[in-house]
Amino acid sequence: MAYRLLWADDEIELLSPHIIFLQGKGYEVTKVTNGPDAIEACRNEAFDLILLDENMPGLTGLETLTRIKELHPATPVVMVTKSEEEDIMEQAIGSKIADYLIKPVNPHQILLVLKKNIHSKEIVAEKANTAYQQNFGRLSMQISDARSIEEWQEVYKKIVYWELELENADMQMREMLKSQKAEANSMFGRFVRQNYMEWMSSPREERPLMSNDIFRDRLFPLLDNGEKVFFVIIDNFRYDQWRVLAQEIGSDFNIEEELYTSILPTATQYARNAIFSGLMPKQIKEMFPALWVDEEDEEGKNLNEEELIATQISRYRRKDTFSYAKVLTSSAAEKYMDTLNSLARNDINVLVINFIDMLSHARTESLMVRELAANEAAYRSITLSWLRHSAIKRLFRYLADNRYTVVITTDHGSIQVDSPTKVIGDKNTNTNLRYKLGKALNYSGKDVFEIKEPAKAFLPAPNLSTSYIFATGSNFFAYPNNYNYYVQYYKDTFQHGGISMEEMLVPLIRLRPKGL
Repeated sequence: MAYRLLWADDEIELLSPHIIFLQGKGYEVTKVTNGPDAIEACRNEAFDLILLDENMPGLTGLETLTRIKELHPATPVVMVTKSEEEDIMEQAIGSKIADYLIKPVNPHQILLVLKKNIHSKEIVAEKANTAYQQNFGRLSMQISDARSIEEWQEVYKKIVYWELELENADMQMREMLKSQKAEANSMFGRFVRQNYMEWMSSPREERPLMSNDIFRDRLFPLLDNGEKVFFVIIDNFRYDQWRVLAQEIGSDFNIEEELYTSILPTATQYARNAIFSGLMPKQIKEMFPALWVDEEDEEGKNLNEEELIATQISRYRRKDTFSYAKVLTSSAAEKYMDTLNSLARNDINVLVINFIDMLSHARTESLMVRELAANEAAYRSITLSWLRHSAIKRLFRYLADNRYTVVITTDHGSIQVDSPTKVIGDKNTNTNLRYKLGKALNYSGKDVFEIKEPAKAFLPAPNLSTSYIFATGSNFFAYPNNYNYYVQYYKDTFQHGGISMEEMLVPLIRLRPKGL
């Protein structure tokens, strides 16, 4: 494929050696000597890049640039100028030039500009392809050798790194990584099955940091240090989504990140209530029965979060003052922004943001949303777009300006499911696709992690014969009745509740304003 360039310069004939050099490199170059001809050329055809002399007689380079951008806003324009005056450069940059060159230019400078502005994605993708191929064996070894939660966290971080690096790579590389990730999730599921019940019986120092530890181990020490803390819980938020958001808010903060392990089920009712109460679900039900809602109850499962925070602060005999709010819509986020000054008197402010969870559910139910978030990369892209265009971006800027320490986390992540596994239960069995609890569940044992004694996992049991089962990998539970319809409807949707790196290894981020 020959790339098409437009070069506008009133001394274009003097640039013939440069143009011959570019043509020898395979570029097609259209030459014009003034601004109006450059604009007319842009009306008649599309170019991959435009080289534009700043100091042409008649219509200046800056005026020509404005007109060209009206016609082709996405086409990169490189300003070529004899002047390095600050005012001219500011005007050019403000008009969104892609780059600039100072005369006299040499062919290799031009070639570097072309590589940067036309070929950068190809070059980056090619380098990423090569780097991933070189690291494929090393990552496979890392997956095979993982024996601790810390080693699995490093595996997951590395997989996410390559997912982001290979977004623009060829399909073959992305499929290789997808297979490697599936293998890792299979082995991670085996690791959790072997260790989860032991974690439940171990003292805090001998098990991973989990949902019920967050306040005690990560938030209370900040308060004891005299820091003003803002605790942001983004429901259903994954580590890969955090990595793309970090690029947006990182300029205002110094970032410390870690992963912690969500309890099972990786569902809001269990995991988020554990965060706010500092207790496991069974303990909440026993100690604060009025604040726990069973699966079969129709009322909302997270209506008592503010009260649970209060019980935890009280249980540790602390006097911290706090606020709690939940934001479901953009208008609610705008209203919340209006309250920020009044929140400064609190020791800790807690904010739950539900956008990503709502997006996940909307993607299941809406064909249009499913098209917009067709794959993991698109799902991340929508998350980034949401941050950029919501009040939440302004919230983080406000928190940086007002010297808050911000802790961002989630209750659980989600996984894109693709493999149905049959389960049979009675009419009281819950509807979640990644975990089930009930009496006399019938299922294939090889596809699930089963907990037949819920009390040992600190899970409530509505009946003496209640058991829990959890899907692993990218499996999801489907009933035999209407099986084909059920599978078709839910295949490739994002679900949570079960066991996967995406659901259980979730971000816990501390942001401190730069300069603190």
